[in-house]
Amino acid sequence: MTAPGLQPGGQSAGLASIGAVLARLKQEFPDVTISKIRFLESEGLVTPVRTPSGYRQFGPADVERLRYVLAAQRDHYLPLKVIKEQLDAIDNGAEPLHAAPRLPRSLVSAGDAGAPGSGRVPDVRRTRAELMAESGLSTADLRELEQYGIVAPGGGGMYDAEAVLVATTVAELLAAGLEPRHLRPFRTAAERESALVAQLVSAQAKQRDPDARERAEAEAAVLAATALRLHALLVKSGLRREFGR
Repeated sequence: MTAPGLQPGGQSAGLASIGAVLARLKQEFPDVTISKIRFLESEGLVTPVRTPSGYRQFGPADVERLRYVLAAQRDHYLPLKVIKEQLDAIDNGAEPLHAAPRLPRSLVSAGDAGAPGSGRVPDVRRTRAELMAESGLSTADLRELEQYGIVAPGGGGMYDAEAVLVATTVAELLAAGLEPRHLRPFRTAAERESALVAQLVSAQAKQRDPDARERAEAEAAVLAATALRLHALLVKSGLRREFGR
């Protein structure tokens, strides 16, 4: 990356301070912090230029890279190693080695459609009626799923993008013959796996290093992906046994 020249007064043409970048990203990623941005820089995912006095300055491309990373973590739970491989592939003009999961068309805004590698989910808010219409769930099914903690509304009784994805996924299983009560073990297993992964990185998260929390979250994402891979392998193995193969 070539650093643009500095203008008088220490201001860089087309560049923004880390505070300005944080304010911009907060609108889409409320949990992002300055520590998080610094951590992503330390991991080589973004490379801001520095002023003569050492202050970070981010260009538009840096902000887009940060959006890509944060969205990949939030929406697809990808570990930083995989996200970095994707960014390296994009930088080299190639397709990412690990394509992010495709999202339902209804969750991709018209403005983002066709944007290469954006992978962003807009701030989706669905009413109860809209969620049922989009997923195909009945009133009774949704009520029962909420009772078992599989799907839950957020503030104001609205459903966010994650709830929509869960509902549409669950609807496929119900269409195959499962009932909402059959999904309770899925919820229980997920909670146990989440607690186990959190326990594995808890010591790291409590370190005094200002980037400790971010490193713990990155490590948790890697461990979660490994746990999901193990889960898939065990399910496949179980199915082979069920069919006598």
